[in-house]
Amino acid sequence: MSSLNRELSTDSAFAAGRNSWNRHYHNSVVQPLLTDLYQITMAYAYWKSGKIDDHAVFDLFFRTNPFQGEFTIFAGLEECLKFLDSFHYSETDIEYLKHALPQGIEDEFFEYLSQLTAKDVTLYAIEEGSVAFPRVPLIKVAGPLIIVQLLETTLLTLVNYASLMATNAARYRMVAGKHIHLLEFGLRRAQGPDGGLSASKYSYIGGFDGTSNVLAGKLFNIPVKGTHAHAYITSFTGIDELKTRLLQHKEDGTTRDLLELAMEHRAAIASVLDVSTDESSEGELAAMVSFAIAFPDGFMALVDTYDVKRSGLLNFCAVALGLNDQGYRAIGIRIDSGDLAYLSCLARETFERIAERFKLPWFSKLTIVASNDINEDTILSLNEQGHKIDCFGIGTHLVTCQRQPALGCVYKMVEINNQPRIKLSQDVGKVTMPGSKNVFRLYGADGHALIDLLQRVDENPPEVGQKVLCRHPFQESKRAYVIPTQVEPLYRVYWAEGRVAQVLPSLEEVRERVQASLRTLRQDHKRTLNPTPYKVAVSDNLYNFIHELWLQNAPIGELS
Repeated sequence: MSSLNRELSTDSAFAAGRNSWNRHYHNSVVQPLLTDLYQITMAYAYWKSGKIDDHAVFDLFFRTNPFQGEFTIFAGLEECLKFLDSFHYSETDIEYLKHALPQGIEDEFFEYLSQLTAKDVTLYAIEEGSVAFPRVPLIKVAGPLIIVQLLETTLLTLVNYASLMATNAARYRMVAGKHIHLLEFGLRRAQGPDGGLSASKYSYIGGFDGTSNVLAGKLFNIPVKGTHAHAYITSFTGIDELKTRLLQHKEDGTTRDLLELAMEHRAAIASVLDVSTDESSEGELAAMVSFAIAFPDGFMALVDTYDVKRSGLLNFCAVALGLNDQGYRAIGIRIDSGDLAYLSCLARETFERIAERFKLPWFSKLTIVASNDINEDTILSLNEQGHKIDCFGIGTHLVTCQRQPALGCVYKMVEINNQPRIKLSQDVGKVTMPGSKNVFRLYGADGHALIDLLQRVDENPPEVGQKVLCRHPFQESKRAYVIPTQVEPLYRVYWAEGRVAQVLPSLEEVRERVQASLRTLRQDHKRTLNPTPYKVAVSDNLYNFIHELWLQNAPIGELS
């Protein structure tokens, strides 16, 4: 097991042993006033119109997969349920609304708001961490019209970024490969503190192994990792600045001067590495010695402050050998600039030569971490160049989702008082699918997911081994019979009668769900270049229902 693997497994064991008080953590910003003003003005108009007892169904879904891919990871469900559980307008909320809303709103409406909770809402959803596809509602919300309308903006903000972030992280995991460690380093570049925390949480769900975000580590039991900055190296200008040089042996307690050990090793290995000690930085050596004394069991150093080949690697190896003399094993290096493929290969070759020269097999396995504005394309290019990197630290492109900064989930009414509703548009992609629906995932003979099928709730579900007609919702000629080998109902009731209706999975379990769900897809759906679209269909019954309602609601033009 590599040193980084040992660290991560230790962190996971620590996290698993902790009380899960973090499951009760609730972001205080997520509350009923975290919404758009028009939700509340609509609520008043509904109330004024006597629609208090109207019952509505809304679908939350997206129209296009992000990042030019053909899958999306659904995330954010637990936060939605926490929001429902705590939904209540406080006295100060009511006072604020009295000033923020237009004049003339009746006091009785504010009294109505003060009593409003989500107890009469029912929320259906697919499992958090599942792969999802366009037009398939991630969440279905049913209940009194006013309250389900007021939930819209908050549910969208909780699902949109979470799902986008988890999907982005899952894509990085796929291109990096399962044996490469991925660390999220994006807090300093995230869209504010809440964006930073969400990025850490949902990148971990998507497949990252840890984060540099300490608060996220505390709140969500995510392994926390980090090295040091270039500033630490440049804070030393020479070896005379070292005030602490002695290090006790890990086993026998004998004390030796780590700087002297490092300098002896540096002179010995310079010829092995074909470099000159005259070119290496004394300040860098001093910084590494001081950091090694501070963290002898966790020594990982940044080696590109001056020059990786002529200084950084030489100084690191010298200090690592000095640590070895005192019974410790270094962890590895981080490279934050330059030609990462070339430098990682150079570093691995260096470690292998040192391992052979000093008969230290473990030295050849030292961890090489790379950072420096890495994105998906960077990793793909590095893969083609045969890099020797063990771990990527990824920040900006991951947490800001630079390739596509928004998922575009929408929240549309599909039924009111048991009457279906449809939104029409000249853009067929924006036409909604009316009525309350169920969704089933049908699997093919090869065991992979074949198609997602939407049906009206009063239809019998598809059965294994029975032929079912699957139709494109809007293109009449696109249709196919499917004989499923497995039928998976996607919806579960997660909120009903004022409480959470399911035992919620832990963050680790959601993380495992992501990878298990991705394995159900064929590789051509997941590939980076020109992935095959996954099919989403409607039953023949739902198809006819949609088009009948479309004709009923579409105005008839007149030519003259």
